Amino acid sequence: MKLSTPRWWYSREGRHAPVTRAALKPLSWIWAAATARRVSRTTPVDPGAAVISIGNLTVGGSGKTPVAREVLRLLRRSGVEAHALSRGYGGRLQGPAQVDPARHTAEDVGDEPLMLAGDAPAWIARDRVAGARAAAAAGAQALVLDDAHQNPTLGKTLSLIVVDGETRNDEWPFGDGSVFPSGPMREPLKAGLARADAVVILLPADLDAADPQLVALFGDLPVFIARLEPLGPPPPGPQVGFAGVAKPWKVERSLIAAGCDLKDFAPYPDHAAWKLSDLAFLEDRAAVFGAGLVTTEKDWVRLPADWRRKAVAWPVVARFEDEDAFSAFMADRL
Repeated sequence: MKLSTPRWWYSREGRHAPVTRAALKPLSWIWAAATARRVSRTTPVDPGAAVISIGNLTVGGSGKTPVAREVLRLLRRSGVEAHALSRGYGGRLQGPAQVDPARHTAEDVGDEPLMLAGDAPAWIARDRVAGARAAAAAGAQALVLDDAHQNPTLGKTLSLIVVDGETRNDEWPFGDGSVFPSGPMREPLKAGLARADAVVILLPADLDAADPQLVALFGDLPVFIARLEPLGPPPPGPQVGFAGVAKPWKVERSLIAAGCDLKDFAPYPDHAAWKLSDLAFLEDRAAVFGAGLVTTEKDWVRLPADWRRKAVAWPVVARFEDEDAFSAFMADRL
């Protein structure tokens, strides 16, 4: 059973759900200690290709996959044979295997690798070292790893931390700094930043600038600003939205900000496997409002084939504000 992301995780002052937060603290200490031990005791492997890690310090919802797609695009545009490498979370295949969008489904390889495979060669492997070596043997000069900051098995040429820069009201990307499960952090902020080469702050299209207090947290690390931009307007007419991502409320907010006539919105847990009851519910809600159905690209690829004709994917991409500066930074490191 998948659980939804608690909104109270992202309370800046930790004022919400204080009893639950305090009760989970001992588990947080165990989690943080296990992560630190794994990182310190693993000897990284050189797979024979440059390794660009796209990671984060929180449990889901920072925008790693859009940034990974953009890094792949920029590398390949510059002539680097860049491939994506993922664990294939949510898929049944162990790998190493190259993702074939014409043959594989999200049930085979996971939703995010299936999306990445539309832009560049993509590989899935539970064993990242084996996957990296397979990709390098197939001609990859650079590997873009989606969600690998806490995985120390591969030597990193460049480690990028993606941070959700959307700060509204009491919401804060790192909450009060608590480690999972009492907060959203995978490890303490200082420990995670010590292994990073740069930070990418990802902003929604309707937010003017990154919060200066957030930027100040990263000290001397280079900070690049990227924005999530829709590839087009939302579908016309009344719509019922749905999303199974880490922060579904952000999808709802983005649809409204983009001018969608959103009549209702149904949130689901990240990587939710669509059940017939879910789909029947969504179809009923759309009928109530005489509306269409709109969802994220990541959710759309997990829908059954016949359902992809009933819902519209609203794709978004990440674009760097200073693309030339970021490309130069990568070229220098590679």
